[in-house]
Amino acid sequence: MHPRSGRRIYAGVLHRDLATILVERSYVEGDFVLASGRRSNSYFDCKLTTCFAEAMPLIGAAFQGEFARAGTRPRTVGGLTSGADPIAQAIAYHSLVSGPVLDFFIVRKDRKGHGTRKWIEGCAESPVAIVDDVVTSGGSVLRAIERCLEEGLAIVHVAVLVDREEGGMAAIRAVLPDVPVTAVFQRSQLDALRAQQRGGG
Repeated sequence: MHPRSGRRIYAGVLHRDLATILVERSYVEGDFVLASGRRSNSYFDCKLTTCFAEAMPLIGAAFQGEFARAGTRPRTVGGLTSGADPIAQAIAYHSLVSGPVLDFFIVRKDRKGHGTRKWIEGCAESPVAIVDDVVTSGGSVLRAIERCLEEGLAIVHVAVLVDREEGGMAAIRAVLPDVPVTAVFQRSQLDALRAQQRGGG
């Protein structure tokens, strides 16, 4: 087997394993009001996956795969607290093994009220990738983008774990038309996997 073929197969296995964990741990059905204000009969409680130790190496690998496929080379990764935080940490930790090494930062929801009065904490250095767990309207990512641009940071990629396919990714692309905006999973993929699991097939 060609080495590149082996890497693709291995990446495919990791991707499938992460999707399975997401569906089993984070896919919740009910009547929910999302952060966007919209109502939905399903909710992705992504922190049940992104804070799950077994999922963290898979998350780090998945996001680095997004960067590699797009040909982007961020120096640091981060996003709006708190959805982005465990993802950025997983990417940074995984990068110690896979390279290149990526530090991470945290975009605050409110300016720090004392000391440095920062909007952004940690190791923010251009070029950056903005990450998040789930996108519906795109509001959290757009707030992170705004803060990063205000701080003079160059954004080279926006990547999220789950795109709910409700227009948020388009809203982000409208703000950053020349930057890759990608998702590890589309909601439709996870819906299909959940249906398959329920059907026993």
